[in-house]
Amino acid sequence: MALSPPVVLTIAGFDPSSGAGVTADVKTIAAHGCYGVACITALTVQSTAGVRRVEPVDAGLVAETLAELASDVEIGAVHVGMLGSGKVVRAVVDFLEANKAPNIVLDPILRSSSGTDLLDTSGARLLAERLIPLCTVVTPNIDEASVLTGLPVGDPEQMRAAARKLHQMGAAAVIVTGGHLEKAIDLLSFTTARGIEQELFKSARLRSSSTHGTGCAFATSVACHLAMGRGLPEAVLLAKAYVAAAISNAHPVGRGTGPVHHLYRMQQQRRVLVADPEPVN
Repeated sequence: MALSPPVVLTIAGFDPSSGAGVTADVKTIAAHGCYGVACITALTVQSTAGVRRVEPVDAGLVAETLAELASDVEIGAVHVGMLGSGKVVRAVVDFLEANKAPNIVLDPILRSSSGTDLLDTSGARLLAERLIPLCTVVTPNIDEASVLTGLPVGDPEQMRAAARKLHQMGAAAVIVTGGHLEKAIDLLSFTTARGIEQELFKSARLRSSSTHGTGCAFATSVACHLAMGRGLPEAVLLAKAYVAAAISNAHPVGRGTGPVHHLYRMQQQRRVLVADPEPVN
């Protein structure tokens, strides 16, 4: 019998266009050979053109869903994305504290790229005070890092300072993603017996109109690699390569900012099969 793949739980909102949120996360999890389970925290009205409306799910339903999943499967990693409300944040915190889930990756989504708030004020406070200290790693982009820390974040030195502040707030490890910078620079900052160690990951910025969901894809990819037993620096390197390839292989979808191609590897496999068919006897 084949070995079961690691189970990765994503706790996030629902994006009808599937560029971000739980449906995009499940695609990313499948692309990494893991098995995805999901808890929806909010419904949204959105497309590639932007977010029009956000409706958080009842916190009691979120709590019941998480408890049911935890009672049924062994969770190897957790990706936490959009939460929507303070009540939902509290339900997720209570679940994580009670179940001691491993490899928790928090993508602290506060606002959409189109400017819509995706977490209320009480939720942002609870995320900072109670959720961040529970996580294995927190993956804010430069804008989210600035909001969470109250510091300007626009270059590598400011990214380093923001990461140190997040450590003071209880984060064990931080990845500040700089995909919005002129060069795609990500900073990994983590605590060791020797103190805080920091490492920069640099690459050329890809010019593309298909970048919706890059933060979700990156954080979920990191969770998958942690579930497979890889160390954090390797997980960051591999997740960064995965997102770059998903952007490069994206195809036009919609009239706004299109999604990355989460399942590009399947297309590559089909091409190989077509190019090198089995001999016919």
